Amino acid sequence: MLTLDKIYHASYVLKDVIRPTDMIKAQNLSDECEIYLKTENLQITGAFKARGAYYKISQLTDEEKARGVITCSAGNHAQGVALAAAKNNIKSLICIPNSAPISKVEATKSYGAEVCLVEGTYDDAHDKAVELQKETGATFIHPFDDEMVIAGQGTIGLEILDQLPDVDAVIVPIGGGGLISGIAYAIKSLNPNVKVYGVQSAGAPSMYLSIAHDKIETLPSVHTIADGIAVKTPGEITFDICRNYVDEIMTVTDDEVATAILSLIEKQKLISEGAGAVSVAAALFNKFPIKNKKVCCLVSGGNIDVTILSRVIDRGLQKAGRLAEFTIELKDMPGELRNVAKIISNLGANVIAVNHDRADLNTDINSCYLRVSLETRNHEHVQKIKDELSKKGYRIVDNS
Repeated sequence: MLTLDKIYHASYVLKDVIRPTDMIKAQNLSDECEIYLKTENLQITGAFKARGAYYKISQLTDEEKARGVITCSAGNHAQGVALAAAKNNIKSLICIPNSAPISKVEATKSYGAEVCLVEGTYDDAHDKAVELQKETGATFIHPFDDEMVIAGQGTIGLEILDQLPDVDAVIVPIGGGGLISGIAYAIKSLNPNVKVYGVQSAGAPSMYLSIAHDKIETLPSVHTIADGIAVKTPGEITFDICRNYVDEIMTVTDDEVATAILSLIEKQKLISEGAGAVSVAAALFNKFPIKNKKVCCLVSGGNIDVTILSRVIDRGLQKAGRLAEFTIELKDMPGELRNVAKIISNLGANVIAVNHDRADLNTDINSCYLRVSLETRNHEHVQKIKDELSKKGYRIVDNS
């Protein structure tokens, strides 16, 4: 059984292995509440997973260590297990879904693990790992549904209460539930008055639906930029702990996550992956009753692929009204492009791309389409530009 003693023991075992991550006050993220960031994105391996993986592996018998370990992961648990195995001089085999970011796969290999890429999602990787475990006899290190792993993750809860004793609420990302189970158990055992809220992606709401329907549910599919929490089925142990210790679970959209990632970059100079930013997204978009409260948002990981980061930044800019695109119908005659550019320039926007199309069969023979991409200040600024263009006689036929 999970106990507070086990979490304290995990903290003792981990004290020379992991980094007690900083608690940073985020001065300018929200006007509604006082946000603090628990920066597990700055943990060794770039995510909290090293805590649970190392504690579990440290407690294996010599016989179990001799057989090696095997696990499945979307990337962060893989790195945690690979690092822990390397420090304990044992072999590790990691099954990772082929949709995982390349950066996570390569980082796992860099710690000395053998990687098996599996077509599909985390759950497909899990099934492959179970199959290989039976063949090899290696010890299976579950990413979340294991009391030792949960105890390791629970050490974050101890740190939060030590760093921010008067915290009112803690917001935690949820995939399979190991992280929030450990944190909620630790915090509620020491201070039941602190609210513990969980966040899932709207594209992978397995624990959210399971708690809502009071039974473990398996999703037919998952689709989200928060790959680290894209889990079809929550754990049995974690489901039970969440049901008893977590106050409320909500979901956030990919657009909300993108906005949170961008806010962390611009305002806090922190890089978060999608799974790590869902807690901040929940605070920014008022998913919980935290107005005027002191809130800790757990940024659980920072291992985001740079190519995905570029797309996420663009999506976040669009969501915030800082990047706009629309198509204008205008007469195909000299000076029209200059006139449109002048209107946009006078209103303080910056044109970053232009596409001029006179070949569309849907246009008048003397007309053309002008698609422009702009850097803007906010949604009000975008609307002001559109209104001015319309006022000058230009028709916007498509916009985003």
